[in-house]
Amino acid sequence: MARLLAIDTSSSWCSVALSAGTAKPLFRHEKLSATASQNLLPWIEALLQEAEIDLQDLDAIAVGVGPGAFTGVRLGVAVTQGLALSANLPVIPVISLDAIAAQFSHKDQANSSAKNLVVAIDARMDEVYWAQYQLQLNAFPKRISEVKLSSPETVDFSEADVVIGSAIVEFGNRLAIPKTTIQNAQIGIHSLGVLMLAQSMWDQDLQISVDRLEPLYIRNKVAFTTEERLQNTLVK
Repeated sequence: MARLLAIDTSSSWCSVALSAGTAKPLFRHEKLSATASQNLLPWIEALLQEAEIDLQDLDAIAVGVGPGAFTGVRLGVAVTQGLALSANLPVIPVISLDAIAAQFSHKDQANSSAKNLVVAIDARMDEVYWAQYQLQLNAFPKRISEVKLSSPETVDFSEADVVIGSAIVEFGNRLAIPKTTIQNAQIGIHSLGVLMLAQSMWDQDLQISVDRLEPLYIRNKVAFTTEERLQNTLVK
């Protein structure tokens, strides 16, 4: 098993996990929001000390590249770039929704015949990040769509046997989820999901050089300018 550090700050949670040959991965995962930038590097240092290894002993660094909170995604990617450059390590970019899907275990489903999964998370600004997956036995769910940004009412749940993610709580009945569909709003982005998927990606030789690492921004603009808001108001 590869020695990997996994970082995710794409949500209001600051999350770091380390796989370093121990029986179980070491991790820190707390809801910090604005203070994540103050805690991320100390947490990483603490995990490395606990595992009694140096940064240079790692095989790669994995990071959740989004979609998610703009500032959080940027923080995680920037810290990963700095660490990887300093230790001359490759990186493994993990799409946040893929990591959430990886945390969903097929064996834990109430209905073992479930085949299709939708991950849907709150994207703020009254929108949803979502993607469709095909469930596979003894393998992580396979994404079969692009990661999309939509209004809650237009997310396609028509083929979903299972829906997971924060959008369930945030938007409730505005989501057209079939009544027979299994729902779990408790599964969210976690560095352990990033780590699990990164291990699989490492085994497939999918790591990249740090100069190729980029955040995944689905939304073109984080906020409208004052002038754009005024124009939109006048059009209505």
